[in-house]
Amino acid sequence: MLRVLFLLSSVLYAQSVEEWIRTAKQNDPESQIKATDALVDHYVPGYMKSGLGGAISKAGTSVKGKFTDTNTQVVDAWVQVRPDVIEAIGQVASGGSSYLARANAARALGILRAKAALPQLGDALKSGDKVTQYEALIAIQKIRDIAAAPMVRPLLMSGDERVQIAALETAGVLNDKSSVAEIRKALENSRNVKVRRTAVTALGMIADPASRPVFELYFNDKDDNLRAASAEGFGRMRQASDLDRINKAFAEEKKTGPKMSQAFAAVLLGRRELGSGTPLSYLIEQLDSRFYGDTARPFLVEITRDQAIRQSIYNVVPTANRKEKIGIAQVLAVSGGKDSLPVVEQLSNDPDTAVAAEGIKALRTLKSRLG
Repeated sequence: MLRVLFLLSSVLYAQSVEEWIRTAKQNDPESQIKATDALVDHYVPGYMKSGLGGAISKAGTSVKGKFTDTNTQVVDAWVQVRPDVIEAIGQVASGGSSYLARANAARALGILRAKAALPQLGDALKSGDKVTQYEALIAIQKIRDIAAAPMVRPLLMSGDERVQIAALETAGVLNDKSSVAEIRKALENSRNVKVRRTAVTALGMIADPASRPVFELYFNDKDDNLRAASAEGFGRMRQASDLDRINKAFAEEKKTGPKMSQAFAAVLLGRRELGSGTPLSYLIEQLDSRFYGDTARPFLVEITRDQAIRQSIYNVVPTANRKEKIGIAQVLAVSGGKDSLPVVEQLSNDPDTAVAAEGIKALRTLKSRLG
């Protein structure tokens, strides 16, 4: 009986997907938006209510403000999205009947990590609409494929602040070394502090040796963000001679944001020890912070690509608190190796149900990644 119900639900699911794909091809923006959200909803249950389609149902088509919402959602790594779904949404992103339909589709492609739709996102970047360009850039950040870098470079000097900042961020995320000169040009030509901060942050992510003068200039700047980005740049360049200055800055820094960046740099430059006041312990402790947990996590994701650093972190798990264990599970899901499996399995069996739930999810993601 259960098998029959499963087969029936699978058939209904397929029929529903087919119907929404056909709807996405209609030459009507509202239909395209609702179809896009419905297709995403199959992979992210509940999305239809929170997406643009739901907003249109309540408020009509005047919903541009919806695109100011925080957009960090992505499907889990093990989720396989049907190619025809990606194709249908991609067609809306590149040729939808309105800018809202195109922007909404671009956002959807990012949520689905739709690498196959990069050409359509490239078309969206060429549109004259800033909302669509912005959403396409955020989608490319989520997909993280360096092949998209040439599409992004023309927007590094965009006259729209929001688009320019997103383009600079994207170049950094993609580690696009070919964009360094253009990013430095944006830094030198802009008086906008947000643009300047983002440009230095992008250079810090790429960490090209040619950017060393920029990191030297801003390492002791009064602006927290500029100090932080410069420290990250020194760390990623992996020059052992920079460790002394990083250690000194970490010891003297009073602000949590730049101190985390300095801790991150110190670990990259060789400080892997655990203990009170050490850089690695400081980063792990910030997982328990309401304000800085989301900043600590990507730092830990990056440094735990190094197996030796992962081995240090494993020693923390038995005595870690709930938030630290949850954060470590999330980190290892992204950057762990085969050596991480016993630790993640341990977290999946934790007595704390919240930790166990995150451990189970992390274990599934890790196994999917490792193949």
